[in-house]
Amino acid sequence: MMEQSALPPVSLEELDKLATRASTVIDRLRDRLYAPGAQKTLDLRFNVKRAADMVGRSDKLIRDAEADGRLPMPEKDPNTGRRTGYSLADVNRMRQVFGTLPHRADSDPAMVLAIQNFKGGVGKSTMVCHFAQHLALQGYRVCVVDCDSQASTTSVFGLNPDVDVDEEEDTLYPFFRHGGPQDLSYALRATYWPNIALIPANLGLYDAEYEFAARMAREQVFVLDRLRIGLETIKDRFDVILLDPPPALGMLSLSVLRAADALVIPAPPNNIDFGSTAHFLKMLGATLNELARHGGTRDYAFVKILATKMNDSKSAHMAIKRMMDAVFPLDMLQSVLKDSAEIDNAAANLSTVYELTGPATRTETHKRCRAYLDAVNREIEVLIRKTWPSHHARLRKEGLL
Repeated sequence: MMEQSALPPVSLEELDKLATRASTVIDRLRDRLYAPGAQKTLDLRFNVKRAADMVGRSDKLIRDAEADGRLPMPEKDPNTGRRTGYSLADVNRMRQVFGTLPHRADSDPAMVLAIQNFKGGVGKSTMVCHFAQHLALQGYRVCVVDCDSQASTTSVFGLNPDVDVDEEEDTLYPFFRHGGPQDLSYALRATYWPNIALIPANLGLYDAEYEFAARMAREQVFVLDRLRIGLETIKDRFDVILLDPPPALGMLSLSVLRAADALVIPAPPNNIDFGSTAHFLKMLGATLNELARHGGTRDYAFVKILATKMNDSKSAHMAIKRMMDAVFPLDMLQSVLKDSAEIDNAAANLSTVYELTGPATRTETHKRCRAYLDAVNREIEVLIRKTWPSHHARLRKEGLL
């Protein structure tokens, strides 16, 4: 006879209480982060030298353009008379005047890039947000599509998924429903970042999985291609469309794989995460073969593995990273996104390293973290530019092609 457990059973009522307490904590965090008047803004300012570097022209040419009226005179502090610095919108105006905006040519295809792994906690949303902002700093036109009902990316871009986003009007869900919109324009939202638009998500987006399941038997091609077809309706407005898929193999993830032109796979160099990534790659091949049976083959411009959350002080990380380089010599990104408290601290405030301003940006920790991010993002940016014939001459001039 089995002895009775010394622990009392946990009832459904107690589980409900536990969920309520968890919700209370989340509500308090959101009350702080989304307090009235706390709407996110971009406070980045650039001095004339930094602006000149970003624009690709000398500071003298910028001052000359201001003097002759091609550019507006910069704002000045009324007390000191000094320039207050340029915003990113100001820098983009300079790029437009000097013809240095990096946009693809109309004849070049917009890049649809998915940051994809079926496992959570590998740095997927972190990469999406930071890469989108890196591209915006360079002057590209970017759309971020949050395909994950957890809505982490939506939150980082300043929207409260529970309050500011209606799954029946603002997310991908209406587009997937029978009789839904035929164009994704309805879901595009401007963000506080110049040149970044967002299609947000919230928990209601998970209902799309049920919508897909209900239609799968009779409209298999619809399920596979619906997202890809939707992105075609907005591609002409952007240089890069970034997809942040759910960390699971479901219908939304399959749709992302079908819609993407290229994949970046974040993979921390530890036994569990690397094992999951290896399993993901095996599933990816099988999944793509199955998708090809129903909707034709899907080739990618590139598929790259990115080592994330790397800690050089951990011998196991170093050993697994060496193994990854040996097993995937042509498939690894050369740059590594190292583990950094700077990223974690920014994420705790639903922010990014690129948004930090003031004294926090002058620490060695910040500079190191920024260097890791910049290196990774520049490498992916170059891969994208290689898919645009109009950029080939410039890439050759830069020694990158």
